[in-house]
Amino acid sequence: MKHPVDTHVGKRIRHRRWMVGMTQQQLAEHVGIKFQQIQKYETGMNRVSASRLWDIARALEVPVAFFFEGLEGGVEGTGALPGDVLADKEAQELVRSYYAIPENQRKQLFELARVLSGAAA
Repeated sequence: MKHPVDTHVGKRIRHRRWMVGMTQQQLAEHVGIKFQQIQKYETGMNRVSASRLWDIARALEVPVAFFFEGLEGGVEGTGALPGDVLADKEAQELVRSYYAIPENQRKQLFELARVLSGAAA
């Protein structure tokens, strides 16, 4: 039986891999495993060990904590994040496009979005 935390971590691996434009095969090669194992991690069928998660985080250039973001309020029984906007294909494409922008321009775009949304303090 899948544990909701394993499902959540798997989703975060898949989303980050997708955002950086990496295939399962490429991630598997970086980590030194077969792509089928990446598939099992991403679906939550297999748990990711701490050392393997460390390797995946390094390959995807994120801190290990990235994979647990969204769990602060506890684990949901469905394994879905509350307000998981990355489940939407359009949102995924937007995020991928955002990270394709050079960093200095990306920061400016981020600030503009904050101002336009009224989130700027």
